[in-house]
Amino acid sequence: MTESPAVLPSYVRDGWWTPSDDTGATAVLDASTGEPVARVSATGLDLAAALDHARTVGQTSLGALTFHQRALLLKAFAQALTARKQELYDASASAGATRADAWIDVDGGIGALFTYGSKGRRELPNAQVVVDGPPEPLSTDGSFSGQHVYTRLPGVAVQINAFNFPVWGLLEKLAPSFLAGMPTLVKPATPTAQVAERMVRILVESGLLPDGSLQVVCGAVPGLLDHLRLGDLVAFTGSASTAEHLRSHASVQTGGVRFTSETDSINASVLGPDAGPGSPEFDAYVKQLVVELTAKAGQKCTAIRRVIVPAGSEEALIDAVRARIAERVVVGDPRAEGVTMGPLASRTQRDEVLRQVGRLVEAGGEVVVGGLGDPVVRRADGSEGVAAEGAFVAPLLLRFADAHTPAAHTVEAFGPVASILSYTSPAEAAELVARGGGSLVTSAATHDTAFARDLVLASAAYNGRILLLDRDDARSSTGHGSPVPHLVHGGPGRAGGGEELGGIRAVLHHMQRTAIQGSPDMLTAITGVWHEGAAATAGGEHPFRKSLATLRIGDQVASASRRVTLDDIEAFATFTGDTFYAHMDEEAAAANPFFPGRVAHGYLLVSWAAGLFVDPAPGPVLANYGLEDLRFLTPVSPGDSIRVTLTAKQITPRETDEYGEVRWDARIRNQHDELVATYDVLTLVAKE
Repeated sequence: MTESPAVLPSYVRDGWWTPSDDTGATAVLDASTGEPVARVSATGLDLAAALDHARTVGQTSLGALTFHQRALLLKAFAQALTARKQELYDASASAGATRADAWIDVDGGIGALFTYGSKGRRELPNAQVVVDGPPEPLSTDGSFSGQHVYTRLPGVAVQINAFNFPVWGLLEKLAPSFLAGMPTLVKPATPTAQVAERMVRILVESGLLPDGSLQVVCGAVPGLLDHLRLGDLVAFTGSASTAEHLRSHASVQTGGVRFTSETDSINASVLGPDAGPGSPEFDAYVKQLVVELTAKAGQKCTAIRRVIVPAGSEEALIDAVRARIAERVVVGDPRAEGVTMGPLASRTQRDEVLRQVGRLVEAGGEVVVGGLGDPVVRRADGSEGVAAEGAFVAPLLLRFADAHTPAAHTVEAFGPVASILSYTSPAEAAELVARGGGSLVTSAATHDTAFARDLVLASAAYNGRILLLDRDDARSSTGHGSPVPHLVHGGPGRAGGGEELGGIRAVLHHMQRTAIQGSPDMLTAITGVWHEGAAATAGGEHPFRKSLATLRIGDQVASASRRVTLDDIEAFATFTGDTFYAHMDEEAAAANPFFPGRVAHGYLLVSWAAGLFVDPAPGPVLANYGLEDLRFLTPVSPGDSIRVTLTAKQITPRETDEYGEVRWDARIRNQHDELVATYDVLTLVAKE
């Protein structure tokens, strides 16, 4: 008798835990052979204690770090996983993933960590508060203002993940929550829990995880939402029906728990009317469709389910897809040489896919590629035949004579299955896209910019993402089914109504935006960003002589005045070649509604301002690397004078370098104390 495999441990309260009694543990079976590979059970686990550990220990350890420090840890996580990713590839094979499938999952997840590690340092301050937008003046004398800020939620981010991406699905949620400073508790799906457990084990063994920052529970978690409260967050990936059940829980409805979902989506791909057989767009469309049918055996929330093509092109498309599958696709055990498409994650999942295909057939769908019987597959030993113990399904393409058949837009077979629907006009193509009820993604293969524009404008409200494929981007396209960390992942309606990724947007989902009202000094103290009217220190040592060790927010240079002459304006025009009439032609300038006559160049004034505030000798200021938010507010005429105040606005040390960034508030005024120009000067300054 074969010995039962061990129960996968859970990682809770900074230690590995297994149930004292594993009776009734759920078996996880190899997707290709049906052999047991693990068991899962969380019976007896103190879920309330795990959540409390996250809210206390996890919040404390992450709260002590700045955004940049957390970002560097994400990069280190990615490096640790990269060094041992072969272990994850090996574990993924038992779940039916080919090497290419595992690359999507494993390297995609690692890529999300690298991306957020980079974006966190480039786009967030080296602080613990995010300032949202400019301050809002609320008084005439500047003594009372408002400022929106983001601060981290005080609870725990709970992940309930789907089986299809055990690594990417976990890491694409962990990266933004960790960067925000919010600890995470993960519930991986049972069919692929062994992969998620292995990934978490690598992170634990790296020694990099802050205490309480990550926990994983392998097994059922009944009553999970009963333990959640205001300040907690749930991120769910899975079926729409389960999402609706969770969303209806009292903790979400009335308890203040944030809930976001990414659910099954009947995504569309449109072949443009210009993309006939033989065109680069047609070829790219066929290639993309076959990839989406076979990658992860079609078990992707972003896979193409509806193939929307011009009427009359169906047969050419069917022939092309059939030929490419015959040429490129080998179904079998991922451990066998040459296999390009593995099984579904489980026999249960296979049965469910075939059940949904049956519904599509009953509704009028005709199977035109593939078949419903057990396919001939390549086994691990290289032999070929039917593997009844495996979860194999051949790629299936159906065709509907009536493109408006409701089932074609509402029934999803979550596997290597798609349905061909034809349209007779661009408007009908857009209508068919919309009938999906909200999708994660729609793609279109077309080189016709007018068709693309009309389709996007008509379809964008029904999609979280739209990919346009043509001869110019086919080689570099990331693909219909591949969300990227930089762009939002989610969709309206049936797709769950949630939003993940999207760069720093996802970080802010784990934070609370609050309007702070107070004096400039109060707002400066809270945000770490100098606000106009707050205390400033002028005189004494020039701020450019100060390193980051001694420079303080509010350190200021208040310059002397400099008079602008007509000779100065003409010399600047001659030297730069900027002889725009407002600077050189008195009559034409006076006719302009914005100028009283000839005026100084704005860039002349900015250049002079630098000369007025700079300390020229070598020192801690290493470089000026840009200006931001430059606005010219009041024209300067010959005979006017300007002066500048430069105030240290924000100081951002770099964690990995011997220097940091200093943002300076620059304000140029004329002899009447009117604002002439405002902008931020960006400099690199040594730490010592």
